Parts: sequence; C-alpha cells; structure tokens
Amino acid sequence: MDRKNEKSEAKGKGGSKPFQSDKPEGFLQVERIPNFHLLPKTVKRRVYALKRLQLQSGNIEAKFYEEVHELERKYAGLYQPIFDKRRDIVAGAVEPTDEECEWQSDREEDELAEDLLKKAALEEKQADSAGAGDAKGVPEFWLTIFKRVDMLGEMLQEHDEPILKHLQDITVKFSEPGQPMSFTLEFHFEPNSYFSNTVLTKVYKMKSEPDAADPFSFEGPEIIDCEGCKIDWQKGKDVTVKIVKKKQKHKGRGTIRTVTKEVPQDSFFNFFNPVKVSPDGMDEDLDFTLATDFEIGHFFRERVIPRAVLYFTGEALEDDESYEEEDLEEGEEEDLDDKGEEEDEGDFDPTKEPPPAECKQQ
Repeated sequence: MDRKNEKSEAKGKGGSKPFQSDKPEGFLQVERIPNFHLLPKTVKRRVYALKRLQLQSGNIEAKFYEEVHELERKYAGLYQPIFDKRRDIVAGAVEPTDEECEWQSDREEDELAEDLLKKAALEEKQADSAGAGDAKGVPEFWLTIFKRVDMLGEMLQEHDEPILKHLQDITVKFSEPGQPMSFTLEFHFEPNSYFSNTVLTKVYKMKSEPDAADPFSFEGPEIIDCEGCKIDWQKGKDVTVKIVKKKQKHKGRGTIRTVTKEVPQDSFFNFFNPVKVSPDGMDEDLDFTLATDFEIGHFFRERVIPRAVLYFTGEALEDDESYEEEDLEEGEEEDLDDKGEEEDEGDFDPTKEPPPAECKQQ
C-alpha cells in the first residue's frame, strides 16, 4: 500500500486499542499558536471542539491502518505461490517451461543496433559452449541484488559474499490477527559450512495508534523496535568478529607474551544483532543506527522482496533513480553543478539574491 507507506518504515504495536482520552496531554497545545490567548473565549471553545474532531479522525485513521495490515496479511498468502515458484527457479529446483520463458523486450530490440545484436548472440553462444549454460538455477541471484542496491551494498563486506552465495530466498511474514502489529523478514539459506541455521530472522515491531503525549503527530504505522536472531556459527567461521594478536610486556619481569582476542568487525550479518531501543533514550549515533536499520527493514519488505527480479536486472534501480531526478529541470541541474562549491561553504542558497547591505548584522 502506497498511502503514507514511506512513513510506515516506522515503528509499532498494531492491534492495540486506539488512543482515547477526555483530556489528552497534547489537547491544550493549541496555545503554541501566537496570540491564541487573544482570541475571544467563544472562538477558543470552537477550536477545542475542532481538535476533539481531529482526535476522532486520528482514531479512525489508526483503525484504517489496522485493516490495511490485515489486507497485507491476506494478500501475502495470495502472493506466496508466485514467490515459491520464484525461489524454486532461482535455486534450480525446477526448470521453467518454454512457454513460461517467453519474453519479448521491445526496448532491448529497439536500443540494440543490428551489429550489436549479432555480437550479443555470438557472446551468448560462446558462454553456452563454455559450460555457463549448465549453471543451476540463477547463480548468485540475491548476492547480485545486494551488490546492485546501494543501501544493501553499504552493509556488504567481501567476507560476506561467499556466505550470501548460499542465500536461496528472502520472505516476509505478517503478524497474525490479535497479535501486536509486526512483520518478520526470513532469510533462507541452503546448507553451508558457515553456520547451521537454515533460516535467519529479523522481527520489526510496529505501532499504529496516536501517541498519548502528542496525538496529532500520528501519520500511520511506525517501526518502534526490532529483534534479530542467534547465528550458530561453525568454529572459526564467524565473520562478525576477527582475531587480533597483541604483545604484552610484563612490567616487573620484562617478559613478553602474545595474546589473542576477538573484536567486532563490519559485516552484513550484524544486521541480525541490532541495537536495542533504550527506554532511557539513546545518543545521536545510536539513534541514527536504529533509524537506518528500520529503513532497511522497510526497504526489504516494500521493495526488494516483491520486485527481486527487477533489482537483479537493474530495472528497478532505473525506476528509483528516475524518481529522485524527476523534480530537477535540466537547467536547474546545471546551476547546481556550477554553484555546488558555494553551497558546500554553508547554508547559502545561490537561487536567492544576496540581502541588501543595510540588512547585515553589525
């Protein structure tokens, strides 16, 4: 669902009762409006009545999103046979029929000149003769997606790649009716020499109700917390840590010994050991880390899982880039390139005229 779904990369426990209160904490925050106290008493009363109506609207909106979640859960079951077939083809468990493989790409035919078409056909023939045509399924399907998508590629380390070659599928499951709103990402692996788990999971807990302290800030479901899982690494295969050796000198005797210890290192698999939300608050760095985690979880659910083959081919990336650039006119883009150096020096906006001399602070 696209309605406010970017906000849904958010937080929360769905299924809980909508916020209801005669005097919510945020009810009298209308006094923040300049000179509100100067309004006639009768007008103030009417504004309060309007705010009560707004609260009722927020409660209805919360129920709307609960039903949206139920629809997502229902349709997930309808999508699943398609995703199961995708998994089987990728893994090489089934071979699609000739009819299922028919695909006419007009754009590809139009863009390639005749000589390039001949060259492409020759290269394809050479690849098949070299044995590539005997490959099982679609090799490195999910690893290729990780490498293509910037958001995922930033988490990917070289030592992660051999493991992700064993990744067979990524799925999403929605919480059952009556349970707190959440969704679970499941990463399915074939048997491998790195860990014994066949499925790694990440649960994102959500909230879809107005906040008692600030009910008017409600804009839809939000992710509020997440839980990873324990990875049962084989001995010496844990890529989230590295072994370092240090020499220590005894202060009295002057003897030297070598000690080894494990220290954390960057890895995609740290994704399954997320930062925990603290009720006492977190510093800015941890808060940013958690927000990024929520964004990645939402991206897997809303974009990568439903459209995996288009990220594999790169077509989905072209769509994403066109959304980012569509607001820029050609001339505006050139202006930004010409004046980007000035923008880096501060908040100066090159599209505005400089203030008159008399406006400068003394």
